[in-house]
Amino acid sequence: MIIRHNALAMAWFVAVVATLGSLYFSEVRGFIPCELCWYQRILMYPLSIMLGIAAFYDEHIIRKYALPLSIIGMVVSSFHYMEQKIPGFAAIKPCTKGVPCTTQYINWFGFVTIPFLALTAFTLITVLLLLAKRR
Repeated sequence: MIIRHNALAMAWFVAVVATLGSLYFSEVRGFIPCELCWYQRILMYPLSIMLGIAAFYDEHIIRKYALPLSIIGMVVSSFHYMEQKIPGFAAIKPCTKGVPCTTQYINWFGFVTIPFLALTAFTLITVLLLLAKRR
């Protein structure tokens, strides 16, 4: 079970790629994050550091601290994605300041948006943390 033995490092890698991807979209491409994007960043960025340290020291206790962040991130990303793709959700919680949360800066293949990418990352991190070997 190579995945179980390397799951913590793989979860860290996913978090780093997601963090760098969000920074690329905002700092290089110039996409201004909406309110829900900021919440997703608040949940993802610490995972990059926490999981990196835990993977280096092979400390699986981090799961009880990282799982809540990734699961909450999945919920926020799911809501944000539904707000973009399902017209009725946009009226539930409109972003009142700055960029509307319904803005789709990218729409690859007709369904891949930035919240979808975040949802994928949070889901992968959650699954990998659940699969990680226990001491």
